[in-house]
Amino acid sequence: MYRKAVFPGSFDPITLGHYDIIKRGVSLFDEVIVAIGINADKKYMFTLEDRKKFIEDAFADEPKVSVITYEGLTIDLCRKLDAQFILRGLRNPADFEFEKAIAHTNRKLSQIETVFLLTASKTSYISSSIVRDVIRNGGDYTVLVPDSVKIKAHK
Repeated sequence: MYRKAVFPGSFDPITLGHYDIIKRGVSLFDEVIVAIGINADKKYMFTLEDRKKFIEDAFADEPKVSVITYEGLTIDLCRKLDAQFILRGLRNPADFEFEKAIAHTNRKLSQIETVFLLTASKTSYISSSIVRDVIRNGGDYTVLVPDSVKIKAHK
């Protein structure tokens, strides 16, 4: 069976934690679709185009990874793409409780399984909101993100 997973998020911006989950997901699935959710009510630091490009550039040499944008429910996107799995990363117990509720809801509404990967200990403290705060305050965010973000954010 061909195993296709959707890794949804806002990726504002992609962090080394996200990068680690995607890289490890590639070893588990035949295809990993990074799906950038569009939420009109959210204020983003980076444009949708920039966020998409950061991820595409970070995985330019990985044919099993593609990047798309979407609106609506993740399970609807999975059905449309024939993806059997939702991939999620967990940093801490609070992430688990939040993600568990979403996974149970998605399972109740569909046959799509959620697969959780624990973030690597070396990246478990990194979140996009922390990266944005470091950038806003002029700190060295480059140790928190893939090279593709470093280049773009310096412009």
